[in-house]
Parts: sequence; C-alpha cells; structure tokens
Amino acid sequence: MAKNTVNFTKTALELVQTPAGTTRFYLHDERESGLVLQITPAGRKTFQLYKKHMGKPIRVTIGTFPELTVEQARKKAREIKVDLINGENPNDKLRQQRQEMTFAGLFEIYMERHAKIKKRTWREDQRYFDRHLVALGRKRLSTVTRQDIAAIHSRIGKVRQVHANRVLALISSVFGRAIEFGLWEGLNPCLGVKMFSEQSRDRFLSADELARFFQALEQEPNGTARDFFLVALLTGARRANVLSMRWSDIDLKTETWRIPETKNGTPQNVPLVGPVLDILRDRWKNTSSFFVFPGRGKTGHLLNPFKAWARICQAAGIKGARIHDLRRTMGSWQAKTGASLPIIGKSLNHLSPSTTSIYARLDLDPVRSAMEKAATAMLEAAGGGKK
Repeated sequence: MAKNTVNFTKTALELVQTPAGTTRFYLHDERESGLVLQITPAGRKTFQLYKKHMGKPIRVTIGTFPELTVEQARKKAREIKVDLINGENPNDKLRQQRQEMTFAGLFEIYMERHAKIKKRTWREDQRYFDRHLVALGRKRLSTVTRQDIAAIHSRIGKVRQVHANRVLALISSVFGRAIEFGLWEGLNPCLGVKMFSEQSRDRFLSADELARFFQALEQEPNGTARDFFLVALLTGARRANVLSMRWSDIDLKTETWRIPETKNGTPQNVPLVGPVLDILRDRWKNTSSFFVFPGRGKTGHLLNPFKAWARICQAAGIKGARIHDLRRTMGSWQAKTGASLPIIGKSLNHLSPSTTSIYARLDLDPVRSAMEKAATAMLEAAGGGKK
C-alpha cells in the first residue's frame, strides 16, 4: 500500500497514469488519511474517501480532478469524516436523493392530478414548463431553492415581466399541490420571491388602427386565420373559445353561438352579428371538420395563430396589440356607442359579485343590439371594410 502513497499535488496528480494491465488504480494521499485518487484506464481521475464506518469499509466519491483541486478535496474529506463521526453516511444521503422525485416528475403529477382536470388552460402550463423550466425539472425537489426560482423569474422578467409572473405562479402552484397531495413536506420555495408589478391593460384598436387592421386582414394569405381574427373581434369571445368553436354549438337560424363552458366555468350564449354570420355560412359550405377553424394539430382546431397576427399587425403598423385585445376592442366600442356596463359585461361574459344578479335578468336582445351597434361603428370607422 505504501508504494501507492504520495503527497498529493497538482503536478503529481497530472503525471500519474494507470499502470498497464490494471483496470483501476488507486493512489493514496500521505497528508490526508483516507483520501484516495481513483484512476481509470481512460485517464479519468476521481477523488474518494475510503474509510471504515461502523465496522464496514465505505467509499465516498468527492469529485473529479482537476475540476476539484487537491486542497478542496482534502477539505471535503475532512467534512465527510466529521459526518461519519456523527453517524451520518453521505452515501445514504446520495441514495435518498437518487430516489427523490425531480421537479419534472412532480410537474407531471401536477398536470395529471390537477391541471388537466381543473384548468382549461393546462396546455399553457405545459408550454411554460417546456420553454422555461426544463433545467429546473432535472433537479431533485430538495435541491430546488428560492434562489433558483428567483433567477428564473428575473431572467424572464428582463423581457416579459407579466410572463415571468405567470411562470412563478405556476411553480408555486406545483409545490402547493405537492404539499396538498402529501408529496412534499418542506416549505414552498417560491415564498419570498416577489412578483413584478403589473398594470391592467386597456389596449384596444382605435378608429385609425381599425381601418389599417381591416386592410391588412384583406391581404392576409391564411384564410382560416383571417376569418378567426374577424370572428374574435366581432363576437368579443375569448381566444380559446373562438379557436375551439364547433359547428354543433352554432345555430344559424337563431343566429346564436352557445359556448358550453367558458373560463368562468359557465356557459355563454353569444349573439352572432351580420358579418360573423356571413363568414360562418361561407365556411360551412366548404368544411368537413367538426371545428369552424380546423387545424393540423392534435386538437383538430387552429392553435395560437401568432405568426399570422404578427404579419397583420406589421402590415397595419399596429404596435403593442395582442390577440386578446380584440375582445377588449369589442367592449370598448360597445361603451363608445352607448351600451351600459351590465350589457357589456353580459356580452363578454364578465362575472363579478355586484353585477351577476343584473346579468341573470338580461336577455340577448339588448346585448345583440349593443354588439351590432359596436360592430357597425367599427366597420364604419374602418371605411366600411366589411358589410
């Protein structure tokens, strides 16, 4: 054993090689008892601590050389010895960590037991994970720290602060469900990570923007996306509901679209104004799909036509507008043409404690009238782009 013992130095460890005919070669440090360098035939060099613990020999991997210096390895070896004296075997801790669930594993459980059951927007959660949380997903739960999460939140927030807040809320929700399901006994590591301040958006298309918007729509080569944007604007419905619009929910005789379930968890009857009816009748003649706006994805319907939206906004010279702002545009133009707040709330399916009872007493006639006035005003502001 003595012939394999040397004073560990950077130079000595760089020069040492595995003797011919051996699979693994062990070199012992003459200064730090138990510190060993394992060398493989391929030349990989790994620091280990070899020592008896409770009457049995154990070998604890410390780290690789030269990534870990000799002094760092000696310091770590001394720390492990102290743990052994206190009855703690680092290998037991490593085995426990290997068996411990990763954040990705927890996220999968969260999706199956919570999001896909209770959230209509569960696909958005999956997109957040795929875009921002894959690296975090590889970490064991006990190693996820508040600093890790704060760094993710800060990095995203440099470009999109609201988006960063949604990702932070998702991580917090995943850990919250883990505590609820009995899968995690620690604190939620999101505690103490402060969200960016948010301002309510009041963006809608002005008369001048509407004129350019309709002109750009006419030039848009994607007919499905073009019709989608116009229907989204003139119904004021949420993007997800318009994207998944089914023919079975449309009654062209009563000129009504019934959304079985909205974001609020309630159904909604949407009056269909003239231009929307024209679009639907034209699409009905040339479709074999269950959906008004079919797509090639797994859902069978159009999904997030962001590229078409970007083309239209660029062609129209419209900046800072999102697809959701079409919904806000309908509400704004209803207000502009004299509709009352309860009527606007009914048409957009907004629910609040102070207005729910009022909405319940409203029928669709005044709502239809308000939407028709708003639609007519928008089209006139656009120069009569659609009749």
